[in-house]
Formats: sequence, C-alpha cells, structure tokens
Amino acid sequence: MVPTLISYGLEKRISRHPERFGTGAIEGVAAPESCNNAAAVGGFVPLFALGIPSNPFNAVLIGALMIYGLTPAPVDSEKPGPFLGDCGQHVLGNVMLVFLNLPLIPLWVKVLRIPYTLLSIIILVFCFLGTYSLNNNLYDVIVMFAFGVFGYLIDKYGYEPAPLILAFVLGPLLEVRFRQSMIVSDGTS
Repeated sequence: MVPTLISYGLEKRISRHPERFGTGAIEGVAAPESCNNAAAVGGFVPLFALGIPSNPFNAVLIGALMIYGLTPAPVDSEKPGPFLGDCGQHVLGNVMLVFLNLPLIPLWVKVLRIPYTLLSIIILVFCFLGTYSLNNNLYDVIVMFAFGVFGYLIDKYGYEPAPLILAFVLGPLLEVRFRQSMIVSDGTS
C-alpha cells in the first residue's frame, strides 16, 4: 500500500498536468498499479527465503501452505518442487492474463457502467448461492452473513482488517513457537 501511494505522489509531482490526477488520468492509474504489481511479487522473496510474510496476502498464503503441510522456507535445494511450482504458476498466470484480458477490455468497461446498487445486489446473490452450494447448508450462509456484517462494522468504524487477518493466520503459529521456546529455555527469558 505504501509503495503504491508513494508512486502515485511521485507521478503526480513529475507530471506536466497534475490537475488531471484524481479524474481517471491513465498516468495516475498505471504508475501505482505497476508499482503494486512489482511490490506484490517482491514480497514473495522473504516469504520463500525466510518464511516471513511481508503483507496480509502472503500471511494468508503461508497459512494455506501450512494447512497443506508445505513449509515455505527455507527453499529446499534438494526438493525445490513447491517453490518452482509456485514460480511456474506466476509465469503461466501472467501469460494467461495477457491473452484473456486484452480481448475482454470492452466487456470490463461495460461492467463498470452498471449502477453500483445493482452490481452490489448481483454480487451478494452470487455470494449467497456460492456459499449455499458448497455444502447445501443454510448454516454456512448464516456464517457468511455474520462475517459480512462484522466486515461492514470494521470498515464503518475505521478499523484496519489487515492486522486482524495477520493475527488470525499467524496467532496459532506464534503460540506454538512461544511454547517451544519456553520449553527449550526451561521457562527462563
């Protein structure tokens, strides 16, 4: 987030027409987006080298990898399969995005013309249908709705959701490591 804001501010400062920023000028969109993409990919270096997530997305990713029994760090030189697989997925995903998104740009522009109220209702219906169809259980829909209300309240009162996600993903891991360190040190600090 911070690099994106810095990139936007720098681009606005060096622009010949800074008054156009905030109105959808391509320079104000392209510079922060390219910076965001570079920062997002760069965040994988400490994740795979040290096992340290550098942003909330990587914290969720490390949690998902641990659920499936994959330890993301350090990169095992004798079994580099998971690391190389992840790198290959990123390359393949970017190539697929180019071939999928370029022809679909006119469609994405039309989606932006849908009124927000109608678009939010459509998204909400798809969320309910997807949640219900996963297990055919109404309880799942109630849980999804409760977490939606919780997310709305967090946003309404100005709380940041990223620390909550980090605590949710890394909290149990921190407790296990704390117990291990206390056992090793015989309870002394």
